[in-house]
Amino acid sequence: MGSAAQPKLPVLDFTLENLKPGTSCWAKACGEVRQALEEYGCFIVEYNNILSPKLRDGVFNSLKELFDLPTETKMQNKYQKPLNGYVGQIAKLPLHESMGIDNATCLEATQDFTTLMWPDGNDNFCECVYEYAKLTAEIDQMVTRMIFESYGAEKYHDSYVESTNYLLRLLKNRLPKGDEPNLGFITHTDKSFTTILHQNHINGLEVDTKDGQKINIEFSPSSFVVIAGDALMVWSNDRIISPSHRVIINGKEDRYSMGLFAFNSGIIRVPEELIDKDHPLMYKPLDHIGLLYFYRTDEGYKSKCPVKAFCGV
Repeated sequence: MGSAAQPKLPVLDFTLENLKPGTSCWAKACGEVRQALEEYGCFIVEYNNILSPKLRDGVFNSLKELFDLPTETKMQNKYQKPLNGYVGQIAKLPLHESMGIDNATCLEATQDFTTLMWPDGNDNFCECVYEYAKLTAEIDQMVTRMIFESYGAEKYHDSYVESTNYLLRLLKNRLPKGDEPNLGFITHTDKSFTTILHQNHINGLEVDTKDGQKINIEFSPSSFVVIAGDALMVWSNDRIISPSHRVIINGKEDRYSMGLFAFNSGIIRVPEELIDKDHPLMYKPLDHIGLLYFYRTDEGYKSKCPVKAFCGV
């Protein structure tokens, strides 16, 4: 008893009508985004009017339908890029199953995934998931623009966005049976630039703070969690740290969630604006997709901080 209150993640409201670049409201939000990321590496976004209840329900019903497919069907979800396809049937992680749609903001990519899962087609799934990916990418680009602007590096933003590709991961964590551990997913940092997470009404995400505390994140089905990935840590020259997080399942029903991961198809460099005597250059230019391949090697897998092992100075 009497322990300090658990820290809570900042909650930023993006529903504001006048949240437009160039306004004082926007400038304030840029500062809050930067502060939240420098302090926690993540924050919650309330964005009430971007996702209609109809689309939200459609997406979660689609997820249930997807994960109810036979395992051998789901296992056909494969990509050349590591960490993009089906993950599941892992003895040490029995509660976790997930699939990926690479380039999910491109209708053709989502159609290809849909046809792979349902050879006779499933228009409803395809439309819901594609619409969802596009809306979430809008949030991501808004957040990214705020990050770049808050550091005085907005001139790099457009070229960053042009070479960004979105991976949408669809995730299910089932309830533990018997004496199964309640670990939904192991402690990790994201390899993305930014990640936007969204869930049904079952919480489970747990984030580590810089001083080693754990925050159990509670967020409603109308809000999103933005997490800084390893590539943003590189870009920011360690001003922003990508936080370790895991999933613990304590609910009364299965948890369905989605993560939109931003990956850059080019090279990520620390902007010169972020290098000074207090912040000497910490990273060589980062080949972002190369990081995924490195992460799959023994060295990458065993290193305490794969991105520093891969391109640290």
